[in-house]
Amino acid sequence: MTKSKVTVPLNIIDLHGDGFHPLLDVVLFKKTFKLVLDTGASRTAFDHRLLLEANEEALIKASERLSTGLGTNTMISSTAMITNIWIGNLLIPEIEVAVLDLSTINIAYAEMGHPQVLGVLGSDVLMKYNAVIDYGKRVLVLK
Repeated sequence: MTKSKVTVPLNIIDLHGDGFHPLLDVVLFKKTFKLVLDTGASRTAFDHRLLLEANEEALIKASERLSTGLGTNTMISSTAMITNIWIGNLLIPEIEVAVLDLSTINIAYAEMGHPQVLGVLGSDVLMKYNAVIDYGKRVLVLK
């Protein structure tokens, strides 16, 4: 973990009259993926299908917990341990992420002409790395 600040560019997408979502790039499995920066998400979460497409050897385990949010409190979730995820110049050596069916997000994004996202970067990471979101400069700063 670095003690310096890491500044990551944000791509703010317009949801056509329904607000905005900030997207950022992360690198895992030696590939670049887009995540939605989601301060309302308690945990970082990845889409089940896209995670397996990215790395078919990803170890996804069923979880005892039900995930809340995304319009329901009955979504069954799984978890996966992800190693070596890069957010800008910040290396997170290991993180447990929720694994959910996020296909409805990508379907909606595709209909609006937006890129596919692997999932959401949640408050677990934002809190741990003292995140500051600067919408004016369109950056995420992590410490």
